[in-house]
Amino acid sequence: MAKNFHIPIRMCVSCRERISQNELLRLRCLDGNLERFIGYGRSFYICKDCLSQEKKILRSMMRQCRTKDKNTILSRLKEIIADDRKS
Repeated sequence: MAKNFHIPIRMCVSCRERISQNELLRLRCLDGNLERFIGYGRSFYICKDCLSQEKKILRSMMRQCRTKDKNTILSRLKEIIADDRKS
């Protein structure tokens, strides 16, 4: 008999859509710096659809990181996405 396992549902901070956790990218901001979630601290999720739309996620990322430095956030996000695709 197959067991019904619970699939966690999380919300994208950009589009506010609820999606299963394994389809989202989990990030965190520490002192205004964007980084991948490493197991502790406050984090947030971004869906893969929003990752392709820079303008759409920029505002939500600035709100999450509590900073106004657009260039730093965008460059760091591009690095994280590139590293994620390699692995």
